[in-house]
Amino acid sequence: MPSTYPKDRFDDLPRHLDRVGAHRAPGKRGRGWVSFWWALAATIVLIALGVGGLFLLNDRLNFDLPGTGSPSAAPTPTESAAPPAVEPTVDPSLSVTVLNGTPGAGVAAGVDELLTAAGWTVGATSNASTEDVAETIVYYADPALEGAARGVADSIPGADILLAPDFAESGAALTVVVGNDYVQPAA
Repeated sequence: MPSTYPKDRFDDLPRHLDRVGAHRAPGKRGRGWVSFWWALAATIVLIALGVGGLFLLNDRLNFDLPGTGSPSAAPTPTESAAPPAVEPTVDPSLSVTVLNGTPGAGVAAGVDELLTAAGWTVGATSNASTEDVAETIVYYADPALEGAARGVADSIPGADILLAPDFAESGAALTVVVGNDYVQPAA
């Protein structure tokens, strides 16, 4: 039996008809890039959704001290000229935190001495997160503490009060943020 056969027209097949494995044609060139482009498109869509979500949430998130932003966004403190709905009281059992919102050094310590002399218990003094607070405000989170907040405001010249939950986690019943309008009384 002959081991070689003479060449005929069926021996010369075009290259695109080559078979691989069980008569399968090889995969098309560049087919691997399709999955790369789909993954890239999905990544871009997810990033765009995340950025869009942050823009939507940005209006609801506020990391600034109250009263330091635009006047329309921040609640306004009650007017000191308006007649008080509640009488000012002094309650030494309540803890007061004093935050310095001015660039001056020792302002919180001076307010601490002023409040201690008026009969208040000052728990902590520190600097606020910003040094450009415009006005001195006494913050209280519970409406039942309005009289005490008015009492602290009466002890600090030019201070206003504001019912806001912004400093409720501080552990103090009342929080004073000293602003640039504060003038230390003469000794």
